[in-house]
Amino acid sequence: MKNLKSLCILICFVCISLTTAQSKNELAKIIEVYETQRDYKFNPFESVEKTNEYYKLEADFATEMIQKINKISLENLSESDKISRELLLFVLQDKIDEVKFKMHLNPITNEVAFHLNLGNMGSKVLKTKEDVAKYLKDLEKLNRKIDYNIDLLRAGVAAGISQPKAVFSNYSFTYDKHIVLDVTKSEFYKPFLNLPASLSNQEKEDFIKKATKSIQENVVEKFKEIKAFFEDEYFLNTREELGVNNTPNGEAFYQNRINFYTTSQEYTAEDIHQIGLKEVARIKAEMQTIINELQFEGTFADFLQFLRTEEQFYPKTAKELLMFARDIAKKIDAELPKYFKTLPRKPYGVVPVPAAIAPNYTGGRYSGSRSDDTAGFYWVNTYNLPSRTLYTIPALTAHEAVPGHHLQISLNNELPKDEIPKFRRNLYLSAYGEGWGLYAETLADEMGIYTTPYEKFGKFTYEMWRACRLVVDTGIHAKGWSRQQVIDYLAENTALSIHEVTTETDRYISWPGQAISYKIGEIKIRELRKKAEKELKEKFNIRDFHEVILGVGTVTLSIMENRVNNYINQKLNE
Repeated sequence: MKNLKSLCILICFVCISLTTAQSKNELAKIIEVYETQRDYKFNPFESVEKTNEYYKLEADFATEMIQKINKISLENLSESDKISRELLLFVLQDKIDEVKFKMHLNPITNEVAFHLNLGNMGSKVLKTKEDVAKYLKDLEKLNRKIDYNIDLLRAGVAAGISQPKAVFSNYSFTYDKHIVLDVTKSEFYKPFLNLPASLSNQEKEDFIKKATKSIQENVVEKFKEIKAFFEDEYFLNTREELGVNNTPNGEAFYQNRINFYTTSQEYTAEDIHQIGLKEVARIKAEMQTIINELQFEGTFADFLQFLRTEEQFYPKTAKELLMFARDIAKKIDAELPKYFKTLPRKPYGVVPVPAAIAPNYTGGRYSGSRSDDTAGFYWVNTYNLPSRTLYTIPALTAHEAVPGHHLQISLNNELPKDEIPKFRRNLYLSAYGEGWGLYAETLADEMGIYTTPYEKFGKFTYEMWRACRLVVDTGIHAKGWSRQQVIDYLAENTALSIHEVTTETDRYISWPGQAISYKIGEIKIRELRKKAEKELKEKFNIRDFHEVILGVGTVTLSIMENRVNNYINQKLNE
């Protein structure tokens, strides 16, 4: 009898082990299929019809994968596998939604478009004869690429889901600069100014002749077509209304974007709007306290005007701005071990925003790299220096470099390949990533990085900026706000320069929902930290907490909350 009982226990154990292994293997196979296999091929520059067909196949593929995932037993999966499952379901659902709302037919915002970075080709260094030949082939491909993207935008206009005309002010600079009378002055010609020394004079002459002809036909003439398309067609036929709720199925689309960018389904546009108003009021009180401490004589609006017009708050040169950003970055670097157990292997640099996109770009951004031999970069916008405030640089640096995006994204990319699937190591969700970036600005305060009242005010004005986004994004896309209403609201409540206020306004109009992710994500992280500190008391350790938040990479806010709750329970039971 005893032996029989032991045998039954062994059989049960084996069955459980087999079931667990089976579930794990089934999930691993689905992830492998998602990452590496497709039953269809797609040439991105064929036609809009082919593109529609491709995205339809993408949605069908995603639907099939979801059905298979839902058949896998959740009970027997490890924590990491459960996270992979939930994240893959989230990503696959977005593939379906992308087709449902025809997002592929509107591949442009005020700061992102198919033609904006084409000039970067000119930065290539041609070291061999083969390099030159390849560059000439790349020039020939521009013709097809440009025609395809114009057709795609036409289809978006026809479907009623194009961008509003209001976000394209001063847009002519994006194409006029490439319409040159002398092709040797074109950005695309630069590689031919320094051809490989190994080429003979005749070869150089032949290549230059081909390049001159190709740049005239495939760059100058095509950018004339781009200009004509935008000015004579797109701008005349695109929508006048700002809110995406005015487009076909627009209200449902905006709710879908709220769900996606908050990684949850618990918020309506009205919920987001009210959270924003409460946060604006709270942060404004903090800002007013600093104004009072400075003994400034005047109103809140007067203080903002003082910050916008006082020369001491603005850099005289691009070099001064970059040096200050680098100084702040190195100060934060030295504080990181006190707050983090795990730091990324990859370093980062501090460089200007590329000139081609700087005029309509934000004050700074992080540009990551997944290549082992390339650093990440913290971009600082040195265009229009009178709009770049020095006192906000500490907060900007904390957000975009460390302990913000560079630290979080690099750690995510460096997760163990044998434990974390590739799609997770490459995944970015705004509520998590941008929420962490905004939380990092407050963390920099704990590190003592803000050394003047103005820099602390800069920290609050950045936080206010993100709180205002909750109000204005929902204002635009759910409440019918005008562009001027948005500009006025941002100008009245933040110390952002008017130039930044206008570029940010156009960003929110052209990218519905994304801007709300920052504050919603940050609120959740701060809420979870407060809960952990309250329940754990002396057992709370900031390095442990950050390890829980960052340790498995990008997650939804619900996954993050579950991990923190498990961490709290584990510490309490030690």
